[in-house]
Amino acid sequence: MKILSILQYILRSAGYGVIIAIVLLLTVPQLRTSNTHLQQLFSNVEQNSAPLSYAKAVNVAAPAVVNIYSEAIEDSPAYNRSARKITRLGSGVIMASNGYILTNFHVVENADQVLVLLQSGRQYSADLIGYDIITDLAVLKVNATNLPVIPQNKNQISAAGDIVLAIGNPLNLGQTVTQGIISATGRNGLSSTNYLEFLQMDAAINEGNSGGALVNSNGELVGINSRKFTQANTQLNIQGIFFAVPYHLAAKIMQQIIENGRVIRGRLGITSKVYLAENKGFVIETIEPNSSALRAGLQPGDVVVQIGNTPIQSITQALDIVAETKPNTTINFKIYRKKKLLDIPVTIAEFVQ
Repeated sequence: MKILSILQYILRSAGYGVIIAIVLLLTVPQLRTSNTHLQQLFSNVEQNSAPLSYAKAVNVAAPAVVNIYSEAIEDSPAYNRSARKITRLGSGVIMASNGYILTNFHVVENADQVLVLLQSGRQYSADLIGYDIITDLAVLKVNATNLPVIPQNKNQISAAGDIVLAIGNPLNLGQTVTQGIISATGRNGLSSTNYLEFLQMDAAINEGNSGGALVNSNGELVGINSRKFTQANTQLNIQGIFFAVPYHLAAKIMQQIIENGRVIRGRLGITSKVYLAENKGFVIETIEPNSSALRAGLQPGDVVVQIGNTPIQSITQALDIVAETKPNTTINFKIYRKKKLLDIPVTIAEFVQ
C-alpha cells in the first residue's frame, strides 16, 4: 500500500508540474522564445503552408510563347476606295532555338506579313514554312538563334483530369494564363482529325489565344491551343469546352512541314465503322473508285486484321497506320474473306487535301 501511495503522489505531483509549466509558457512569452524545442512544441500545430501555385510552370514556359500579328491587305469592293489593312491576333510557341514556331493556320491564313513579338520585347518578321488544314497548324520561321524553347517531354502522356494552363495573348491584352483540366484526350495519328480527336479542356481560349501553349503543371507542352466548341445553334450558351492539338501530333506535323513543306499522308480509299472484337479486325464497308484499295483487289466485307507487321486493335489505329505510311509504299494486308485468311499487297496512295 505504501508503494501505491507513493506512486500516486508522484503522478499527481508530475501532473501539477506539467500544468504549471504550460501556464507559465503561455503567460510568459520569454520562456517560449528562449528554447527552440519548446517553441516548436507549443507553436501552432497547423503551420501556414505555402499557397498552391503554378508560377514555376509559367516561368519556364511563358518566355517561349509569342504574340503573333498577321497583316493582310484587303481590296475594298466599294468604288474609288483604297485597300485596307486587316490585322489578326494570335499566339505561337517556339519549338526550336533556331526560330521554328508552331501556331494555328487560321492565325496566318492569307497574311501578307507576319510579325512575331517575344515576351522580351524583341520583334521579328516571320516566314510561313508550311501549314496543315486538317489540324489547323502552321510552322513559322524567324531569323534568330538562342531563342527560349518551350519545355518538351517526348514521354509525356495526357490524361483526363490533368491540370493544364493555357498561355497566350487573348484580345491583345498581353500574355495571359488561364487554368483548367483536360476533359478528354485526343489521338496523335495523322488520319483525318475532328473535334473528338483533339484534347478537350476547360481552360478558356479567346481570340488571340489561338496557337498558344497548353502546358501541364511542370510547364511541359501538352498541346497547341486551337479553338472553342461551336455548332449551328448559336442560341446555346456553351461554356468550358475548348480544344488543343495534342503535343505529339503537333510535333509530327511540324517535322513533316519542315522536311517537306507540307504534310504527306497515305490514303487507302475505304470506309469502315465496324470493328469485330472476335476477329480483331475492321470490316471494309465501301471502296472508293480509283483508290489504292480498289486497285489492290480489296472488297467490301473483307475483315482487315493486320497491316504490315501490326495487328489491328481499332479502326482509328488502322487509319493512322495508313496515313503515316509514305505514299507509293507497298504494304501487306492480312484479311479474312469468307473465312479464308489472305495476304494482299496494297500500294498506298497519297492523301490530297
